[in-house]
Amino acid sequence: MEYWLKRILAAAVASLLIAGVGGVDLSDALIGPAAAQEKGNVPGKSLGTSSDSDLWRALRRGYRSDVPYRDKQKGVAIQSEGENWRNMRNGPLSVYGGWGLGGVIAVLAVFFLLRGRIRVEKGMSGRTVERFNGVERFAHWLTATSFIVLGLTGLNILYGRYVILPVIGPEAFSTLTLAGKYAHNFVSFAFMIGIVMIAVLWLRQNIPDRHDLAWVAKGGGMFTKGTHVSAKKFNAGQKVIFWAVILGGISISFSGLVLMFPFTIEAFGPSFALLNIFGFDLPTDLTSMQEMQLFQLWHALMGLVMIALIIAHIYIGTLGMVGAFDAMGSGQVDENWAREHHDLWLAELEPGAKSAGPSEAGDD
Repeated sequence: MEYWLKRILAAAVASLLIAGVGGVDLSDALIGPAAAQEKGNVPGKSLGTSSDSDLWRALRRGYRSDVPYRDKQKGVAIQSEGENWRNMRNGPLSVYGGWGLGGVIAVLAVFFLLRGRIRVEKGMSGRTVERFNGVERFAHWLTATSFIVLGLTGLNILYGRYVILPVIGPEAFSTLTLAGKYAHNFVSFAFMIGIVMIAVLWLRQNIPDRHDLAWVAKGGGMFTKGTHVSAKKFNAGQKVIFWAVILGGISISFSGLVLMFPFTIEAFGPSFALLNIFGFDLPTDLTSMQEMQLFQLWHALMGLVMIALIIAHIYIGTLGMVGAFDAMGSGQVDENWAREHHDLWLAELEPGAKSAGPSEAGDD
């Protein structure tokens, strides 16, 4: 009995000493941890007056320690932006992007049913003029074919697991996606070269002028038969496509390079800081991981927008307009086609223009 009394007395003395050193109210230890938590005091003051929910909320918001790490990402305990990135990529970006692409195709299908092919009203003359030389056509097809490869492989990355994987199975899909990844990375450099070439070749001729206003006002004559709007080598619609390809191509190429060489460039933080001057309230203290997530979302968004524009461009250049494909096919277009769609450009050529023989385009 004496032994146990000594043990209880020693424990009580030790508790008093610990309480004095730790500065903990002894009543907290007596009433229990749960009651002490309600009072705002956790035994041992491990959290002070903060609750568990406050701590986890701070961590989820990207709380960083006060240690001056050179890389801001190293001080982050939980990177919740990864969940936000996944929700955005698999949610609004994929859903609205799919609806957007489907909507463009649907609109073009309705337009074709209502308008049909835009024909040369006076028929083919049999005399042709050179519209694009060999260098111009090479630049166009280099950009076009590389973009098609990039577009298809990019769509596979975004939608392949939902569309292709159930059809061909996991093994074939894995092989296809891996090959597409390498094709996407290496063909992108051909696309960049093509962008530079068409910018050098056609920049001057794609500067907007007064004729573009009349072209836009009349819808380029595409919605009503017998309406022809004057245009030089490129009309307003083609100029829109040109600038979309140039500016969009620069943006998507830059973001693609960042994704291929990750954690080397931080651009969204400085860009957000610039936008905040105009009243935006955007975060500027971004980690390298957050930068990469934003670059990936931007790259995918720009890819979807450019694919939608190019689908419309392909339609007009093939099925939508008789004789249009010849411009980039053989480089020669019929004089009547040129007179109806690019009369000002033809007028500049006619004084020294020579016939290149019968046109290969049919009026079908």
